[in-house]
Amino acid sequence: MRNALETGQYRNKVRSDFMGGIRSGVNGTPAFFINGVRHDGTYDYASLVSGIQMRLAANASS
Repeated sequence: MRNALETGQYRNKVRSDFMGGIRSGVNGTPAFFINGVRHDGTYDYASLVSGIQMRLAANASS
């Protein structure tokens, strides 16, 4: 592990993942997406279920 840090073995992969997160609107971890839409609510069970139900309803009406 130390060697990987010292040599920068994974630097490009980490940078690529970081930039992908920025492009996706991720501003911290954890980050949840429901059908491609970032969930900005809390991450407790009830909030996630509600978010899923809202996305399902939005998809059904479109």
